Formats: sequence, structure tokens, C-alpha cells
Amino acid sequence: MKNRPSTLLLTRPGGQVRSYEYDPQRTLIITLFTVIALCTLILLGGYHLGTRHEARNQINEVRDLQVVAELQQQVIEQARTSAQDNLDALALRLGRMQAQILRLDALGKRLVDVAELEADEFNFDIAPPVGGPENAAAFADNTVPDFLAMLNDLDSTLGDRESKLTMLEQVLMYQNVHQRVTPSGRAVEKGHLSSKFGSRIDPFTGKRDSHKGIDIAGKTGSEILAVGDGVVTFSGTRTGYGNMVEVDHGNGFTTRYAHNKNQLVDTGETVRRGQPVALMGSSGRSTGPHVHIEVLLDGKQVNPAKYLNN
Repeated sequence: MKNRPSTLLLTRPGGQVRSYEYDPQRTLIITLFTVIALCTLILLGGYHLGTRHEARNQINEVRDLQVVAELQQQVIEQARTSAQDNLDALALRLGRMQAQILRLDALGKRLVDVAELEADEFNFDIAPPVGGPENAAAFADNTVPDFLAMLNDLDSTLGDRESKLTMLEQVLMYQNVHQRVTPSGRAVEKGHLSSKFGSRIDPFTGKRDSHKGIDIAGKTGSEILAVGDGVVTFSGTRTGYGNMVEVDHGNGFTTRYAHNKNQLVDTGETVRRGQPVALMGSSGRSTGPHVHIEVLLDGKQVNPAKYLNN
């Protein structure tokens, strides 16, 4: 069936009437296409608008991620710097502890010498022997705080040991010095006691008198030995004593060796125990070759037999 065109009448303001003929089917088709085109344009515009908005969102997200990455990089750099600083501080601390250990080794060697211990038994150049069965249950991973705690304990222990060993060294050195300066030992290698300390009959007057030392007779020219470390305060001739050597040992002790043939040391010289200081003779008020030995404590003669082995 063939569609007939429709007539549309429009009235103008002047009263004129104008007619328009149109095909309803064609007009419907055009209208539908127009609506479809508009919808398509609207959809395309929305799509493009949404795409641009999503693109902007993605760009913003990328920028945010870049900012976060930069902040994380800064944190990582700060952590790296802090870790390096901590490593440097730890290396410095370990270096200080190593120096403490070296001082302790040196101190230990001095103590071995001062205390006259067996060097092989107390050898500070090698680690002490240790051992024992393996305990598998005791194995555990050490954490950084555990390591730092052990390091602090070791540092504290080293400081404590160094302080105590230093005090022990001072005590041993004092004891050693005290022993060496206190008169003891033999004044001659060979000889016999010819006169004791105290009251006796004077060989020149025949009267009872006080003898302030001991006499040890021996062979003329035999060596007279210092009975302790000290400083020679007199070496020469003194009335009644003949040729005499006097040694100040400190701690209030002084020894005298009289009637010598001659002296082997001079005033102001430092002597050691067992060192020859004179040769036996019979100078001064003497009846034969011997050595007259006096021990003075705080300026007063005391019995040498308490200190000497002859």
C-alpha cells in the first residue's frame, strides 16, 4: 500500500496560511536517525569525557606514586646513612675493645714476670684451650639487640678486668719491690759467724760492750754482697768502721758493710740484691779479715740475724 503525503497548514501573523506537505514515514525515519545520532554523539562525548577523566586520575595516581617512591627513597637513604653511621660507631667500639685486649695482654705478661709465674702456663699470645660436647638445642639465631647486649657485657667485663688487673699489678709490684728492698739473703758466699749482735766482750778492751751488728769472717778479697736493692749513700772511710759501704733500701731500711779491703761502688750508685759492693778486708778497728754488717730500721740498729742467712 502506498503512503500518501500529509499536509501541514501553518498560519502566519498576517493571516496568510501556508501549507507543507510531508511524508510521515520518512519523517519518522529521519527523526529516529536523528535521535540515534544524538544518542551516539552523547555516548561518544561521555566516553571521551570519561576517558579523559580516567586518564587524569591515572596521571594523578602516577604522580602520587612518584611522590611516595621519592619519600621511600629518602627513607631508604636515611636508613642507609644511619646504618653506615652505626657500623662506623660499632667498628670504632670494636677497635677500642681490641686496644683494651692488647693492653690486658701486655698487663698479663707483666704480671707473669712480676709474680714469677710459668710463662708457658700463662701464655697471652695464644687462646686458652676450651672444648665440650656439642649441644644442638643451644643453637639459636642471634638478633641485633642480642648482639649489642653481648657487646655491652663484653665491654663492661673488659673494663672491670683491666681495672682489677691494674690494681693487682700495683700490689704485686709493691710486694716485689718491698721484698727486694727488705734486707735478706747472704752477704758473703763463704764465711762463718764470728761475732753475734748484742752484748759481748770487746776484743780490744776486754770489757763488756754492745755490738751493733754481726761479724762474718772469711777470706781476704772475697766479695761482699748487697742484701737488698737500694742506693749507696756512703762509700769511703769512717772512724772505727774502716772502709765502709752504706746502702739505703727505702722503707726505713739501711745496711752497712764495714772493715772492707776496698769498695766496688760509689756514693749515689744504685745496687741490686746479690751485687758485689766491696771486698773483704780488715781495715779500721778489726782483728782480722771479716765483714761487719749492720741493719738499721728507722735509724736504729736491729739484729741482722732476723734478715740475713749467713
